[in-house]
Amino acid sequence: MADALEMATGHIHDEHCACGHHHNHSHDQEEGRPACPCGHDAVGGVGHDRTMGKISFALLGGLLTANSFLLDALLPRQTFASMFSAILGAFILALPIIFTAIRDLVNGKVYMNELVALAILAALAGGDFQTAGIIAFFLLVSIIIESRTASGAQRSIEELIKLTPNRTRKIVNGQEIECEVTELVLGETIRIRPGENFPVDGEIISGESTVNQASITGESMPVEKAVGDDVFAGTQNLTGQIDMKVTKLGEDTTLGRVKSMILAAESSRTPMVRIIDRYAAYYTPTVLMLAGLTWFVEKDMQRVITLMVIACPCAIVLATPTAVVAAVAAAARLGILIKNVSHLELAGRITAFVFDKTGTLTDGMLSVVKLTPFGKITSAELLLTAASADRHSNHPTAKALLQLASEAGITLRETGEFQEVPGKGVITEFDGAHCMVGRAAWLRSMKIEIAGDEAASEGMSVVYVVRDNVVLGWIGFRDKIRSESPRMIEDLRKLGIRRCSMVTGDRESVAESVSAALALDDHRSECLPEGKVEYVEESKKRYRVAVVGDGVNDAPALTAGDLGIAMGAIGSDVAINSASIALMTNDLRRIPMLVYLSRKSRGIINQNLVFGMLMVFGGMILSVFGWMTPIWAAVLHTCSTLLIIFNSARLVRTGEDLTLEENRD
Repeated sequence: MADALEMATGHIHDEHCACGHHHNHSHDQEEGRPACPCGHDAVGGVGHDRTMGKISFALLGGLLTANSFLLDALLPRQTFASMFSAILGAFILALPIIFTAIRDLVNGKVYMNELVALAILAALAGGDFQTAGIIAFFLLVSIIIESRTASGAQRSIEELIKLTPNRTRKIVNGQEIECEVTELVLGETIRIRPGENFPVDGEIISGESTVNQASITGESMPVEKAVGDDVFAGTQNLTGQIDMKVTKLGEDTTLGRVKSMILAAESSRTPMVRIIDRYAAYYTPTVLMLAGLTWFVEKDMQRVITLMVIACPCAIVLATPTAVVAAVAAAARLGILIKNVSHLELAGRITAFVFDKTGTLTDGMLSVVKLTPFGKITSAELLLTAASADRHSNHPTAKALLQLASEAGITLRETGEFQEVPGKGVITEFDGAHCMVGRAAWLRSMKIEIAGDEAASEGMSVVYVVRDNVVLGWIGFRDKIRSESPRMIEDLRKLGIRRCSMVTGDRESVAESVSAALALDDHRSECLPEGKVEYVEESKKRYRVAVVGDGVNDAPALTAGDLGIAMGAIGSDVAINSASIALMTNDLRRIPMLVYLSRKSRGIINQNLVFGMLMVFGGMILSVFGWMTPIWAAVLHTCSTLLIIFNSARLVRTGEDLTLEENRD
């Protein structure tokens, strides 16, 4: 149980495992060795095998102890057989516990194992072998349960590893060659057939298919994929054959980063666990002193044995980590990746949210809503000039112009030298003319005289089109508000969030329009990255602030907030690195769910702690006054541990209603 405490309180060791990987490890429950997240033991064994060994001890010892009771009942004259069966069963059951306690003492540690071992030894010394066997059986079962519960990170990693195949088909000179995934190199082409999982991240170069990305994003519905789209390791190809170019391998894949985040989250510690960790070393000596005092006053070994059995605080130790493991599992199922469990706890204490606009509250896909040519210029000429000038840009406005030009059947002109000024506009030449497309302020700084009706462009993002220093007109764009944005804001209000605001680099009229549509408390427009950071810092003076953005353009603001939440982080290194929490999908409904999950997990932890303390300290009082036997103490210890685990497991199903709603949609 000392090892369960170390796992729960996060004693981390930095060692090499038998497979040669270098990891930060949580202390392994059974043998006190660091568990390798890739499935290997730090010194060459496998933790699962050791758990199975303890189960074997428990079964064999339990059968022998039960057999002694049967012999007493059915064959009362077979005293020797009954005694021998009880002695053998007791020693088999006690051996793993006593061995672990001795090892702890050799390593200079005094934790909970010593209490249990002393209680069992006292029962054995008193000749009550059946009682010793029953106590050892229930406590060994508790250790096995704790072992399986506390190693949540390792099991999560193992489940993720199962998502990626070991072998794949590489395309060489048009021929399929089967090979190990570990032999692949960047840039090679592999073929994935329907029903197979993607072994690595890549870009589709041939074929179309439907892909199930639930393992990464938590999305319940499959996603259509075509040439040029990215696919991710661990997701499943459902319908069509796909040839893909390998873009990321091993730990660099999205799944690899997900595994790293799960390990980091489940090996991190909450403030409550840190408190338990701080005082754990004093607990066992205090209980031993109380046991000694009980013996000195009462001279009753049964009371001393009962006290040491019930004093083992496994229920208290497991109160937090079991809830954390369940909450992290529920979050991961919804595509919410949490770097550190303290961030999960903080999410429930947030009082204000600051949202980016483009790509967060809105779709991030601009569309042309108005063409306003000046003078004798036609709308077609204005669009031709703007789209031709922007044909080599990846800016959202450029994509919207090219999309409209394609739909209108306009043939774009070949351009000469091209220059893009980030966030301002483009400069190029075609048909012997010098052309510019960009924001009014930038063009004015270039000594271009801008004239027009500003009121006509209210609520739109606007670019002006210039040819040979003459303004041809302006083009208005709008970004559609996400369908789930109003529902998300409403749900946050219901959860008691006091302030929801927005920051954007867009113009005031656009920001005001979006803010009014969503009934936000405040907004700030025309913000550069440093302006967003300044707004967040101001908000932090009055509120505990969470910042929500796309994780790329908003990295400084995400870092500045008390909590940073990156939207649509799938495949984005910047998003995962800059944010505290990464949402692998753009579904805004995950944000209220995150707050709700955080508060629910905190409630479960509090319930567990109160119940665990009542069981332990209440049982200690009963044992001191002789109102509880050692056997009932062992039974109560095991039952309280199971109740804590089952109570925490209720968190795993959190968010199922959201998944069902997605299926209906």
